[in-house]
Amino acid sequence: MTDSDNPVCRTTCPYCGVGCGVVAPGRSLSAGALVAGDQDHPANYGRLCVKGASLHETTAVDGHMMYPRLHGRRVTWERALDEVAGAIRASVDAHGPESVAFYLSGQLLTEDYYVANKLAKGFIGTPHVDTNSRLCMASAVAAHKRAFGEDVVPGCYEDLELADLLVLTGSNAAWNHPVLYQRMKAAGRPGRRVVVIDPRRTATAELADLHLALRPGSDAILFNGLLVWLADTGALDQDYVRNHCRGLGEAMASARVSGFAPSKVADLCDLPEQDVVRFYRWFAENPRTVTAFSQGVNQSSTGTDKANAIINCHLATGRVGKPGASPFSLTGQPNAMGGREVGGLANTLAAHLDYDTPGGPEQVAEFWGTGQIPPGPGLKAVELFRAVSEGRIKVLWIMGTNPAVSLPDSGLVRQALKACPVVIASDCIALTDTNALADILLPAQGWGEKDGTVTNSERRISRQRRFLPAVGEARADWWMLAEVGRLLGHGDAFAWPDVASVFREHAQLSAIAGSTGRQFSLSALAGISDEGYEALEPVQWPVTTDYPHGRARLFGDGRFSTPDGKACLVPIEGRLPEAEPDLRWPMIVNTGRIRDQWHTMTRTARSSRLVQHRQEPFIDLHPEDARRYGLSPGDLARLEGPGSMGGYVGKVRSEPGQRPGEVFVPIHWNRQFTPAGLASDLIRPVTDPVSGQPESKYGVVHLTRITTLWHGRLIRPGNAPRGWQADYWCRVPQDHCDSWWVAGSGPVSWPREVARWLGGAPDLVLEDAARGTYRAARLVEGRLQGILLVEREAALLPDAGWLIGLFDGRVLSMGERRGLLSARDVEVKDVGPVVCSCFGVGERQIEAAIRSGAGDVEALGRALKCGTNCGSCVPELKALMACAIPS
Repeated sequence: MTDSDNPVCRTTCPYCGVGCGVVAPGRSLSAGALVAGDQDHPANYGRLCVKGASLHETTAVDGHMMYPRLHGRRVTWERALDEVAGAIRASVDAHGPESVAFYLSGQLLTEDYYVANKLAKGFIGTPHVDTNSRLCMASAVAAHKRAFGEDVVPGCYEDLELADLLVLTGSNAAWNHPVLYQRMKAAGRPGRRVVVIDPRRTATAELADLHLALRPGSDAILFNGLLVWLADTGALDQDYVRNHCRGLGEAMASARVSGFAPSKVADLCDLPEQDVVRFYRWFAENPRTVTAFSQGVNQSSTGTDKANAIINCHLATGRVGKPGASPFSLTGQPNAMGGREVGGLANTLAAHLDYDTPGGPEQVAEFWGTGQIPPGPGLKAVELFRAVSEGRIKVLWIMGTNPAVSLPDSGLVRQALKACPVVIASDCIALTDTNALADILLPAQGWGEKDGTVTNSERRISRQRRFLPAVGEARADWWMLAEVGRLLGHGDAFAWPDVASVFREHAQLSAIAGSTGRQFSLSALAGISDEGYEALEPVQWPVTTDYPHGRARLFGDGRFSTPDGKACLVPIEGRLPEAEPDLRWPMIVNTGRIRDQWHTMTRTARSSRLVQHRQEPFIDLHPEDARRYGLSPGDLARLEGPGSMGGYVGKVRSEPGQRPGEVFVPIHWNRQFTPAGLASDLIRPVTDPVSGQPESKYGVVHLTRITTLWHGRLIRPGNAPRGWQADYWCRVPQDHCDSWWVAGSGPVSWPREVARWLGGAPDLVLEDAARGTYRAARLVEGRLQGILLVEREAALLPDAGWLIGLFDGRVLSMGERRGLLSARDVEVKDVGPVVCSCFGVGERQIEAAIRSGAGDVEALGRALKCGTNCGSCVPELKALMACAIPS
């Protein structure tokens, strides 16, 4: 909240599903004001990761979409919305309501989601409403429904701290849920054990007592084997199963079909048998066990089965909804769960009611006052864009997401968008790969500019409060949707005066659904006043008259959301992925996030400190594979898979934490930053048959070395005209300039070409043709306008951090000019590549502190502060110490 005496705003962070509370300067982030963690928010208690702490750095006006545009021309809101409504009306009249589709985002607030779903399913009559949450959470949703009868996460964050055995599977929480990871780490105590299950040795494995680097895709085999072990060792809770579950016999029979003894599991999962037995024994011995799973489980062609294999083991031991004992799905996006609550998925209606819920469609139709509810579910994300490419979808409205980058088979998605008669995109960022293909652009308010609610991974609803003025003519998503509803002739159904009114209606509908026995209900908030909405404190649903302050845990009484009140153990086959490596595609590729970036970088790349840790697309591969392919760190390589269009190009990183024969690539880079860095180009559109979630963790590729004659670093003022060409380039945005990594396979006459690169003739030049070194700088009236550094190998290029700082418009001193071509001021210490983004601590600073006697990570933290905030850099700090201090 904000007031004149204490002008701050309590709001939420827009990154990941932890749902951290943020304190922001009220209504402004000007004059260098910073955000901070909310000490009173129960998700983070004041702690923020580097992305959250950089929120004030990603909200600059530059780059925002400011005004509505029609075919590239600025128009009024009235004209733009008339075009949107007209396109929808014409398509429905000519081709039926199913010719219209919406593709939403976990970046939307719950109220935005609610209005989009109501407009599409309730009044346009199209079921084709899906969300990018399909790419991260759909398998968990489907597994919850199969097991519990409803999409419910039974536990809460406190359970991660109370557990005596914490199992993290398919979750690199240290990088992807950093604040939650720090809570887990701080809860360590004698006797508490942590098992990390992941093919890669990620930063999260630093917490592990046991790391199971299993074969990719074999998760269900591991947990089916656990279920058999629990039965054979007498560790099942027979009373709990008899009174509160059904399906144990079928689930056990399915697990036994393949004879999942520990030795067989070890062979199929490519694990030491003693490690499998150790994990199974720990699980059996610890009633307080939490298994937290995330995208490594969900993003699979068998993701629902993997999640149900995990849940089966918890149900069979009675470990659901109890303190320190639950399966726990860690949500990817800040409001993926909020979207699930209001029907943002194509196979749901609203308020946890589905198309096949007895009486569900009738209840929703009566509440909304409509006769247009579709008869069945719509197309899920991958199917939806396939329908667009086939011409079945004529009008597509994309809200707050970038499917031209994030969906698998991204080439097909781009072709579909080009061919679609009308593409509408509402976004806060102007330049994205998707927006470039849209016919109608609508400026949406960014995260700090809008009001509403979000729901995090533990079912906790928090208020997102506006702390910035809207940019240009940007409007709230719910408002533009409501205006289109009015223009389509449904004014009474969309006549909300403010966002609080939308929330009230959502809560009222949830009360009706809650009366059918579902856990999700906000009935106690159905009559909330505007003042109460503004002051709403974080609360975990359900929020009812019985639980007016919410509930932390659900299903602890053994009563589930199924017709008979019993949970269901689901028979799981447990099989390996079908696409095996072969001579043509010999390597397995895995994709995922990195520490300091978010999704497709449209926001986080606007913060200079968030681009320091990993500046280019990269390929992690095991040192044995690097030697086999003749690759060294810093070399460029290309990955290509079946159906990929151009492949993926990245810098090689030798990573012992990779399994041999497997590579990892990040998902974030797009064509705004580099032409061939789309991880989605490597992933075929194979989906889970139950959830529709696409496989993103397993593909097959071949790897080739890219021969280069030179590597370079170019730094120019931001948005400077580009008159140069390179075989490889990657743009790294900075505060006052753009920094480019470049490379080429052919010779270049730098004296003849340098003016193209620098925007004019250089003032300073250094050339050593024998070594392949060329360096040049251009100044105008004493101000640096460009610098080019060229070497034969990328590893020989100097760090450019000091140079980047000179592009702030200052007139350079003589000392600074002398240092330009050596890329450093001898009077300024070179910190080296940034390791700790929170405090800007570089590799050379850390090495110097170690030489000065810092003997452990805690000592480094005392000396430099590195590792003392989000802690995500701690594994790298330990690696530097291991290299510096002989064992």
